[in-house]
This record gives sequence, structure tokens and C-alpha cells, in this order.
Amino acid sequence: MGRIVLDKVTKSFGDVTVIPPLDLTIEDGEFTVFVGPSGCGKSTLLRLIAGLEDVSSGAILIDGQDATSIPPAKRGLAMVFQSYALYPHMTVRKNIAFPLRMAGMDKAEQNRRVEQAADVLNLTAYLDRRPGQLSGGQRQRVAIGRAIVREPSAFLFDEPLSNLDAALRVGMRLEISEMHNRLQTTMIYVTHDQVEAMTMADKIVVLHAGHIEQVGSPLDLYRAPKNLFVAGFIGSPKMNLIEGDEARKHDAHTIGIRPEHLSVSSSEGTWSGVVGVAEHLGSDTFFHVHDTGLAETITVRVDGEISFKHGDRIYLTPRNDVMHRFDKAGDRLP
Repeated sequence: MGRIVLDKVTKSFGDVTVIPPLDLTIEDGEFTVFVGPSGCGKSTLLRLIAGLEDVSSGAILIDGQDATSIPPAKRGLAMVFQSYALYPHMTVRKNIAFPLRMAGMDKAEQNRRVEQAADVLNLTAYLDRRPGQLSGGQRQRVAIGRAIVREPSAFLFDEPLSNLDAALRVGMRLEISEMHNRLQTTMIYVTHDQVEAMTMADKIVVLHAGHIEQVGSPLDLYRAPKNLFVAGFIGSPKMNLIEGDEARKHDAHTIGIRPEHLSVSSSEGTWSGVVGVAEHLGSDTFFHVHDTGLAETITVRVDGEISFKHGDRIYLTPRNDVMHRFDKAGDRLP
């Protein structure tokens, strides 16, 4: 079991409120990602759930029990931090088993849990090595293994991949997602990287200045952002947001169009502009188009075989059926 409910939770540091009253339910077995820019409150929220910070008001319920005043070690949760925090003089086996030894668990059960975690994380061949003999990705797996052996009701991940290089991050994203599929345990994962959020989550919680802007599946947020903040944050490259006369033609203060929802022509289209930067990524190409008569530079995503270059004049046509419309307050229009 691992159902977690936040009921009107707030957090203040002195006179500064970083989490205004907030309600959120994370269902048992869900992979929920907290995402948002630096300083949005996502790590503070995770620490409140873990018990590493005290709530200023409100309640946190874990499987129906009020855990607001329960110390971290007794909440049945396991946290994986950005830093691996491994003991360099211990083997991988002893690092993974450390919380079990501290709890006084018998040696046979320790070994069973360590072997099981090592199998899940492909660490069996490395159990007798020390952390200094491992790659960054392997060390992060050891840190996750140390959490798995506790058999928690939920795992809490605080930007666990931020210290890894790009290739390792991709690999570890897949490994953590596969681990969730095998264990079916509740996981709450904090990241500022919306690509991580989109590729891993069952449910995304978008945070901004301590407020929840939107909660939903990755595709829900991508297809129907409820406001301009979510529209501009979710998606890579970002949604094109256009104001002024062009938006007013669609009875909106701002219109949004995803880069892949623009067609490109060399002869005709809704807007004409000049290619500034062309980013060729193999299967895809991103053109950043200016001098369209719009105030904004327009980003368009096309098939990598399309061969326009810097300085070429091209024509863009947006797909009206997938255009997003927002009012002056930044809220989504029907």
C-alpha cells in the first residue's frame, strides 16, 4: 500500500510562505512526478512528505493514517537523493544492506533482500566491489537498491539523475521506469527536467511558486495545458506563444501552436519568414524563423530530410485544429 494524501498542507519559513494551502492525492502504485522551475517548491513538498521538514499546517495521510507528526524513519517511505551518499569503504552488498543492519534484521533476511534488489537493478555482478570501482549510473543504482531493500510503501526520488551525463540519464530513466513496472510501488519523483517528467510519469504535478498549476497524465498536459505557464513549460522545444493581431483573429489574447503543428513550404503559407538558426538532429530539424511580421520568433519542427538553411525564406501554416487559445489572464479558452 502507498496512497498518500496532502490535505491543505502549507509550509512557511519565518514570514515567507513557500507552499500555500495545497491538496493532492497520489494513488497506490502511481508514478507521480513533481516538475517545475528551480524554486517552485517541488523538493520542499517531497521533504514534507518524507518528514524531513515539518508542515506549517494541514495534514499528510499515508494509507489513511495521519503521518504529519510521525518521524521520517517510521513513515514507511524510502528516499533517494541527488547525491549517492554511499560509504566508500563498504562493498556494494554492505552499502545496500546498511539500513537493514541498522534495523537489526537477521542476516539471512538481509541477504535475501540484497540479492533480490541486486537482481532487479542488474547489480549482482558488482556486489563485492566498492563504490569507487563503479560508474556514476551503477552508484545511483546502489543508492536505489538501498531504498528497495527496505520494502517501503513509497519511494521518494529527489532529482536522482542530475549528476549523470546525458547518455546515463537516458539509461537510468528507462531503468527506473522498468523497476516501477516490476515493483508496482508508489513512486514520487522530483525533477526540473520536463522531458524526464513526460517519459516517466503516470501523473505529472506542475508546480509554480508553490502552487499546483495542473495535474494530469503527460499527454493530458501536452494536449490541453490549462494555462500559459503549463503551455510554455511542457514540451520540448517549447510551444510557440503568439500575441497581438494574430491572436485576436482567433478571439484570444494569446494563441499557442506546437512546433510540430506547423507545415512548411517554399512557396505559400499563412506566415512568411526567414530561417535564422537551423538545428539538424538527424530524424528531426528545428527551424527558428524570424521576420514573419509577428513579434515572436517561431520554432518549427520538421522531418530531418527537409533541407532549408540559414537565410532561406519559408512559409508556415499552423494547424487550427490543434491551436491553443488563452485569455488575458493566461487561462485556457474553450
